[in-house]
Amino acid sequence: MDRISATYLIETPLPVEMAAASLAGEQSSGTFVPVPGETEELKQRFAARVEKITPRETVNSPALPGCRPSDGKFQRAEIVVSWPVENMSYNLPALVSTIQGNLYELSQFSGLKLMDLELPPALARHFRGPKFGVAGTRQFTGVQNRPLIGTIIKPSLGLTPQQTATLVQTLADAGIDFIKDDELMADPPHSPFDERVDAVMPVLHAHADRTGKKIMYAFNLSDELDAMLRHYDKVVRSGGTCAMISLNSVGLAGVKKICDVGALAIHGHRNGWGLLNRHPFLGIEFPAYQKLWRLAGVDQIHVNGLGNKFWEGDDSVVRSIESCLKPLFPDTVAAGVSRLNLRENRSGLTSAPATIGDFSVLPVVSSGQWGGQAPETFRRTQTVDLLYLAGGGIMAHPDGPAAGVHALRKWWEAAVDGLTVEQAAAKYPELRMSVETFAGKVR
Repeated sequence: MDRISATYLIETPLPVEMAAASLAGEQSSGTFVPVPGETEELKQRFAARVEKITPRETVNSPALPGCRPSDGKFQRAEIVVSWPVENMSYNLPALVSTIQGNLYELSQFSGLKLMDLELPPALARHFRGPKFGVAGTRQFTGVQNRPLIGTIIKPSLGLTPQQTATLVQTLADAGIDFIKDDELMADPPHSPFDERVDAVMPVLHAHADRTGKKIMYAFNLSDELDAMLRHYDKVVRSGGTCAMISLNSVGLAGVKKICDVGALAIHGHRNGWGLLNRHPFLGIEFPAYQKLWRLAGVDQIHVNGLGNKFWEGDDSVVRSIESCLKPLFPDTVAAGVSRLNLRENRSGLTSAPATIGDFSVLPVVSSGQWGGQAPETFRRTQTVDLLYLAGGGIMAHPDGPAAGVHALRKWWEAAVDGLTVEQAAAKYPELRMSVETFAGKVR
């Protein structure tokens, strides 16, 4: 029987085997006492299994309050628990309730974090996954063999639709590949969604007619479901190619409903991520998190950036980028099973082959980025399959946005050539201004 496996980092005052068994029972067929109907046959079929326990260190104080009394020792371990797919069928909310539900409430644990998921290939037959992903985003924008360079409309709030369009014109003239609404900009009175689309899209169409380059703009759909569907259709009818959703605000079911429409690339913003991840013994790690959103169908997802302005360290960001680019169902990829997941739509994107098990999602690097982080980003990830977002790193360039875009592209050229920041600035004099302007300013 197909099974879903979840890896957890745990801390417990109890023997690890006992704590792990309590988790497996709580999240499948068990309760705190035997009940009528709880037969051995039923438990054999539906009960979760503890597949593996890897002990780690013992500590003297709990990571989280509220656990059972102890003798002052708390054992840490990595455990793997599995469930039959039959328990939740092909239902994303039920899957999340299983792997991330009441288990966080269990007093047997003083720490518990979901680290990763292993999903059976059967899910690839029931979830389409990202419609566009890396390849489709590149085809929409015409950008190949380098990161897409993007930015965010700032200030976050206050601009009218026409002021936004004027800024978009400046960015288009600068040679930008991608522009997005800020996550705080949805459908406010000072910039109604429909009016913003009506102001921005003619600028992008005119630029495409003049240059042949179609800039991708991610309009923020985040709202109640009926409004999101209405706004989605507005973007499609206006000739747009992308929409943004605040993933944690909208939720899996709402995001999947939007992704299933399949006419626009979906840009997944993970604002609220710190609530889910910041504590080392609570929440979910990104390798598990991004798999859920890939099942839902998100095409692009934020991963933070190296040397960023937030709390997240570089090792975590690198791990996040790598996890996005790994096939979701590697066994299916190895078998060479393919499909067409890029189909002709109103924006003119034509079909191209993809692999069922790939479910590729484009990592979005952001948060206090400028060109100086590019050499270390490439050195550590060895990929250009990135959407590289810089707000101030483009708009605040002393010579203007066009110079900011040019500098970012040059930084990435230097990064791929293996140059350090110092070597790049020495080789390309125009990059010295970036160093003088931005180095040491991210905080």
